[in-house]
Amino acid sequence: MSYPQQQPAFSPATGETPLWAPLYGASFQQAVQRFFKKYTTFSGRASRSEYWWWALVSFAVSIVINVLTSTGMTTAASGATALGPGAVVGLILGVIWVLATIVPSLALLARRLHDVNLSAWLILVVLVPFLGGLALLVMTILPTNPAGQRFDQPSGY
Repeated sequence: MSYPQQQPAFSPATGETPLWAPLYGASFQQAVQRFFKKYTTFSGRASRSEYWWWALVSFAVSIVINVLTSTGMTTAASGATALGPGAVVGLILGVIWVLATIVPSLALLARRLHDVNLSAWLILVVLVPFLGGLALLVMTILPTNPAGQRFDQPSGY
């Protein structure tokens, strides 16, 4: 099956890719900005660079929070491990981080699946133990499929 050559979308007035279109070759800063600008947008598409730059940011922040939490643990005289003040701060930051990023992360994943011309409902495959997460990882790595343009909704922006 042959697909028409995909033309990059851009705004003639500003020379920038509009928010409704995927930004191919997004820089680190552009990917993070678009993540927060499209906080609850499940429609449209997201390029691999948009998705993986955010995945790197999310992973790095999670590592920092985990290190903060684990170094805040204290050991009692009896040898039992207890939560120290640093661990409590780490746990609070972790909960805030998860609550602040769960919806936009799911929205970004849905847009990434749209870019490879797959339904966002495939996110539910992660509920299958081990293999589901692996399958979802493979789907996010796939290259752009021009047929995914069917998910674009330029009139919404």
